[in-house]
Amino acid sequence: MEKRKMNKLDAITSLLGFGCMRFPMNEDGSINEKLSEEMIDYAISQGVNYIDTAYPYHDGDSEPFVGKVLNKYDRKDFFLATKLPVWNVEKQEDVLRIFNEQLERLDKDYVDFYLLHALDKSKWDKVLELDVLSVVEELQRQGKIKYLGFSFHDTYDVFEEILTYRDWDFCQIQYNYMDTVIQAGDKGYQLTCERNVPLVIMEPIKGGSLTRLPKDLASILTDYDSSKSLASWALRWVASHNNVKVILSGMSDYQQVEDNIQTFKQFKPLNDEEMAVISHLHDEIISRQKNGCTACSYCMPCPFGVNIPKNFQYWNEASMYGNPERLKNGYQSLKEAAAEYCKQCGACEKMCPQHISIREDLKQIIKDYQKIK
Repeated sequence: MEKRKMNKLDAITSLLGFGCMRFPMNEDGSINEKLSEEMIDYAISQGVNYIDTAYPYHDGDSEPFVGKVLNKYDRKDFFLATKLPVWNVEKQEDVLRIFNEQLERLDKDYVDFYLLHALDKSKWDKVLELDVLSVVEELQRQGKIKYLGFSFHDTYDVFEEILTYRDWDFCQIQYNYMDTVIQAGDKGYQLTCERNVPLVIMEPIKGGSLTRLPKDLASILTDYDSSKSLASWALRWVASHNNVKVILSGMSDYQQVEDNIQTFKQFKPLNDEEMAVISHLHDEIISRQKNGCTACSYCMPCPFGVNIPKNFQYWNEASMYGNPERLKNGYQSLKEAAAEYCKQCGACEKMCPQHISIREDLKQIIKDYQKIK
């Protein structure tokens, strides 16, 4: 198993990390504990030593299940990561209460990697307002947290603000060959290199989208090398970045564990020719966008509550990845922020730097949604 050293922390982690948010499920919605435990055991037997869970995963069942499984192993043989649900923190005292609850659920005396979960601008402002950092820093001084970091979902500017606020031990970002200019992206990756902050990567296959490509897109990879899975291409692209120390995969069946283990057991970075193949695939996927929305949000807020960037995101991704369910499910999740609530006022178009015909495109989203719902 490929391992990488976080020189800053003197920690050696497996490049593949086991993400514990997508375990196989029973018909009643509970975790299939027998199969999930077999998957974890196999991964650990093959050298995986980074296990990542969080307070809300599997409706709160992930932490206690993972803690129970890991009790069979020597505590020094694995790194356990979990996260503070900042959205559940209303006062400073909540931080210690939740952390102690997590230790109890995990049945552990300490957490190796502790993250402020899913930071964006509003959650970061709450962290500062309630002085959350003073509590977790004290827990770190007490040895109950070894390494302190955060996971992130927002724009690069917010990422830069958070990353440069203090000397973080590590951080976790969404990164894959399609998400290089959204969220932290390539700029965020470079910033972590400059500031010597080790990276843990989530969504390396974009929630599975990069393993479910339409046949004509998938053939760009399979025609080059039919022996490699689509997932392995995506994982190797991420792993070819030196400051990436752990790549999380939320594996939901045994075959995924086996395939990922194979990718990292004899890991080889992508060579220049393979990078060119990925670049070609990236360009082909981008060419299938419905419009050129960059989610800059200059069009927001809409006077009538329509979430214009999100409508376009679901519409574009459905087309790019040949997955109409992406539009269907995304559109339904928007509720009163969906395209149908547009009143055609045109205020958004005056602000759009891409000069997108927003009103006409929102009309088309409604038509496309009606075809598939």
